Amino acid sequence: MKAIHLHAIVLLACVTAASIGNAADMTPLAPEAKTVETRSGWEFTVAPYFWAAGISGDVRQFGLPEVNIDSDFGDILDNLDFAFMATGEARYDRYSIVGDVIYVKLGADAHTPRGIFADSVDVTSETFAGLLGVGYAVLEDQNGHLDVFGGMKVWSVETDISFNGGLLAGVEREDSATWVDAVVGLRGNYFFTPEIYVTGWGLVGGGGADVDWDVGLGLGYKFNDTISAVAGYRALGVNYENDGFVFDVVQQGPIIGVSFHF
Repeated sequence: MKAIHLHAIVLLACVTAASIGNAADMTPLAPEAKTVETRSGWEFTVAPYFWAAGISGDVRQFGLPEVNIDSDFGDILDNLDFAFMATGEARYDRYSIVGDVIYVKLGADAHTPRGIFADSVDVTSETFAGLLGVGYAVLEDQNGHLDVFGGMKVWSVETDISFNGGLLAGVEREDSATWVDAVVGLRGNYFFTPEIYVTGWGLVGGGGADVDWDVGLGLGYKFNDTISAVAGYRALGVNYENDGFVFDVVQQGPIIGVSFHF
C-alpha cells in the first residue's frame, strides 16, 4: 500500500511539473530562451582600393616662394604616375589591429602668389602615408560596431618644383621630409540588411605635423562571406612645416574598393 502511495506521489509531481512548464510556455511575459552565438578566433580583412583624390593647398621648399596647388580629381587620371592603396584589419572579439597604406606619385599645375615669380609652376609630388593602430569596440551587436581607435601614421613626402617664366624661370628644386603623427578617432560599420552596409571613420592628430586628419564614408555590398565592395568619399589633410619645407594640403575625392574576408 505504501508503494502504491509512493508511485502516486511521484506521478503527481511529474504531471505538476509538466503543467507548470506548459503554462510558462504560454505566458506572454516569459521571453523565449535563445542561444547567443559569439564569434571566436581571429577575423581578417584585406582591401585594396582606388582613391581618385584631387589635391589642393600650399607647398614650399627652402629658399623658394610658396606655391599653390589646385588640381581636382577630374585631372588625376591625366597627372597620375603611379598609385598603390590598401587597408587591412585583424579582429578578435572587440579588439582590432588596423593598417592603411597610401602611395601616390602625381604631377600638378601650380602658381605663385599674384604670379610675380613665375608664369606657371609644375609640381611633382610623391607621397607615402602608412597608418598602424589598434581599436576597441565600445558598441557592438549583430548589425555592426563602433570602435575607438588610436595609432601612428608615418609620412614621407618628396616634392619637385619647377618654375616657368617670370623671375624664377628655369629654377627647379627637389626636397623631401619624413615625419610621424599620432592619431585618434572613431571607426565603424552598420548593416542595414545582411548585404547592404555603411562604413566610416574619422581620425585627427598631429606630432611632426601641426594637424593630421582623415575622414571617410562609404556604402558597401556584401556578395558573400568572402567578398564585399564599397564606394564612397574620402578627405585627408595634413599641415607640415619644418626648415622651410611646407606641405599643407588637402586630398579628397571618390573612393572604391574590394574587401576580402577570411
